[in-house]
Amino acid sequence: MKAKHIILISTLLLAGSLSAAAQEVDLPPQQTIDPKAREKMEAARIALISNRLGLTPDQAEKFWPIYREFSEKRGEVRSEFQRAQRDLDPNNADPAKQQELIDLGLKLKQRELDLEKDYSGRILRVITAQQLISLRRAEQDFRQLILNQLQQRRALQQRKETFRENQRLKRNRN
Repeated sequence: MKAKHIILISTLLLAGSLSAAAQEVDLPPQQTIDPKAREKMEAARIALISNRLGLTPDQAEKFWPIYREFSEKRGEVRSEFQRAQRDLDPNNADPAKQQELIDLGLKLKQRELDLEKDYSGRILRVITAQQLISLRRAEQDFRQLILNQLQQRRALQQRKETFRENQRLKRNRN
């Protein structure tokens, strides 16, 4: 029941912060992210992960600085690849450039794996192996929650636009 409450609270907190979701789920940002939205989203993520892992106050105090550092470095690696992808001209099919992107992608995946190995070792000094396994699942669940909310928001926006268009058409017929 407690996990359901956390998810409900997270959902409510995230309702106003979906513009920040693009970065969290590794999508290219479409607009400047509101700092308040980012804070709400981060608070929801912390709540969900803390709950799923069952962190004690002592564990949480030690875990979160390590985890934040890891997340930041992992984000930098992923951003590097996204920048390289954007820089590649899709209309210019230069095989050498494409091969460079493939090689860079593999190199960055290795760097991300090395980061995960390093930080997993550091995190395991603070939490149990079972909690670390739960962490990976909690991260996936949080991303899925964000994606679901984005889809719901887009569907609602589409319904509103369709309704407005139908209303406009009715007014024009009369």
